[in-house]
Amino acid sequence: MTVDPNSTQPPQPNETADSPNGTIATALEMTSVPGNGEGFSLGDGAQLPQEASPSDGSADAMSPRLSNWPASVLTLGAIAVMILGLAIDNVWVGYVSAIIAISAALLIIWPSWGKIWTTLIPSVWRSLIVASFGILAGITGLLMLSGSNTDLGSRNIVINWDAIGALGELIGALGQIMIAILAVYVAWRQYVISRDLTIQQNRITQQQTIDAYFQGVSDLALGEQGLLEDWPQERVIAEGRTAAIIRSVDAEGKAKILRFLSQARLITPLKRDRHLGRPILDGNGSYAEDRATGIRVIDLGAMLAGADLANMDLRRTDLGEANLVRANLSGCDLVRANLSRSILFEANLSRANLRSAKFFYGSAETASPRTRTLIPDYATGYNTGAVVENVDFTGVLNLLEENRYYCCAWCGSKARETIPGGCEGIPNKLGR
Repeated sequence: MTVDPNSTQPPQPNETADSPNGTIATALEMTSVPGNGEGFSLGDGAQLPQEASPSDGSADAMSPRLSNWPASVLTLGAIAVMILGLAIDNVWVGYVSAIIAISAALLIIWPSWGKIWTTLIPSVWRSLIVASFGILAGITGLLMLSGSNTDLGSRNIVINWDAIGALGELIGALGQIMIAILAVYVAWRQYVISRDLTIQQNRITQQQTIDAYFQGVSDLALGEQGLLEDWPQERVIAEGRTAAIIRSVDAEGKAKILRFLSQARLITPLKRDRHLGRPILDGNGSYAEDRATGIRVIDLGAMLAGADLANMDLRRTDLGEANLVRANLSGCDLVRANLSRSILFEANLSRANLRSAKFFYGSAETASPRTRTLIPDYATGYNTGAVVENVDFTGVLNLLEENRYYCCAWCGSKARETIPGGCEGIPNKLGR
């Protein structure tokens, strides 16, 4: 369609002009102008060259440098003029150029001063520093005004220079004290950093030691004639390794070792073939337990007596027959832990999670604590319970009713007062 040059109606969007101007207009109508500041997008996907906007990162990076150039040139020029004024012995030229140099230098420094203030001085100290300057300024002002109105007809304000001199000496002494305090603070920070690095290094060393222990025990247990066979010498070596390492690690390391030994069934009494010494399978893909006559690969014995295991994760650990006399188990997670026949005499179980923990076998009414001479009866619970005399049960969580009955019956009159829910109606079978 041809557009009449004399016509006052503009061409429609769907019409194509034959003239060059019409072609340009149509091409511009096909473009889109994004609202995010990007360049024009043409129909073929091409883009027109973009102009650098003030928000561009490169422009922001260059603007401080460009803005500092005039001030820098002015500073250097003022210094040169000041030197010239000193050379020609012109005081006013020197004064004016010095003032201009100071002003230009402050103009350069001022934008970066806030960054220096926030970078070098912590936020906690900023208000303290400003307040200290305010106190010093106020004291100086009071001392300067302390001699005012002493003589009739004199000036209203008379500066007491003797007081100012004394104040200067005081500020000097305070400065030395502050320097000493700063030196002590720096030394303390160095000590804290060194201590943290030492603790971290000790943790790494301890973890490497525990990993080596795990590997050594695994090699013995998984060998052709390993600890799961009836080879007492290898079991003795494993117990010796365990006794040596469990006393040289902290509470977290002890918890890791106990979880490893429990999950590997190395401290659980296993049912064995009397002739071959091999453990017997239970038919469900695991080894059969034999609490009465089974043999443990590693017997903990008295390794944990008096141990500090506070707030550790001991879920599903087998602590049966372990000696935990005066052990600190406060805050421990003992969910489904086996504590049968363990010795918890005067142990601390405060705030421990005892959900589904096993203190005995059989019935709570017939169960009784272990003894040195009597054989346990796992059917009735006789002689299968833990020794809980004088145990601190303050704030224990999720204590089952049967466990509460057993603990109330055998913990003694002192410990009965710490059991949540009380022991009313439950006899004191311990008798003391």
